[in-house]
Amino acid sequence: MIAKVITGKSFGGCVRYLLEREQSAVLDSSGVRDYDIKAIIADLNAQRKMRPQLGNAVGHTVLSWSNEDREKLTLEKMAAHAREYMQKMGIRNTQYVTVLHTDRQHPHLHIVYNRVDNDGQTIGNFNHWHKSRKICREMTERYGYHLGKGKEKVNRQALRGSDSLRYAIYDALKYVMTKATSWKQVETMLARQGIGIHYKYRSGTNEVQGISFEKDSVKFKGSAIDRKFSFAGMEKQLSENRAMGITQSTTESPTLADQIREVLGQQEQRSEAYETGLGLLGDLLNMPTSIEPEPDPMWRRKKKKPEQEQSRGIRR
Repeated sequence: MIAKVITGKSFGGCVRYLLEREQSAVLDSSGVRDYDIKAIIADLNAQRKMRPQLGNAVGHTVLSWSNEDREKLTLEKMAAHAREYMQKMGIRNTQYVTVLHTDRQHPHLHIVYNRVDNDGQTIGNFNHWHKSRKICREMTERYGYHLGKGKEKVNRQALRGSDSLRYAIYDALKYVMTKATSWKQVETMLARQGIGIHYKYRSGTNEVQGISFEKDSVKFKGSAIDRKFSFAGMEKQLSENRAMGITQSTTESPTLADQIREVLGQQEQRSEAYETGLGLLGDLLNMPTSIEPEPDPMWRRKKKKPEQEQSRGIRR
């Protein structure tokens, strides 16, 4: 079981996309007239007026299971799992509608909820991506569902927006960390792929305590790419590479064997049926995922100037 967490501005665009197709059905709802698309949209928009300054009032989560879990799932179980997931995520006391889609090989459903709750309070979404991942893993293990083998199983072709950039950085880092023995080599090899590195320093010192990566003007913490790509994790890997005698010129081109392995790896990724991208829906919403980028530290500065406090709310 995995989840993709999104916020957006338009209930109309989201609800119409989910329900204006034959391969869709409402599984569960609360606080909305779920028998009609226009009625659902009107009910959601009426409640959001209690907090008109909240731009991204649309909460949207896609819950997906492996195709290997199909025989274990029933419609009742999927609806119950969606309610449990929402409770654990703190999505309570608000309107929602759960929609089943049968247009993919793997079982999945969509939860659309109002981030303005029934009392007019905002349902926060800070750090939701990390929280969601932890909840999904716990539920997957508890109910005995198939546990994916990792990011290699994700269909890169179906990814959009920030997810596409995050996986591009992941793939680049995975290759680089098999070759590099120094941070200079890491920087050079990533730069060839349009990826920049930003170091975060302990206040008033030149001691590095964190790292983030940037591609196409979007930044991610190293740990948001993968836990092993935190600064400490990468430093440890570089030390191991040096100990094993790995050598890598920062100017050499990939060998023919490396290029063949890369092509074969891409073909294998395309063949995977279990995907997490939203395709057209992501384009319609035109919204980022809930991954919070790390503040942008200046390049290799010795003394850290006071940073502006990072917003933990929703930009209005």
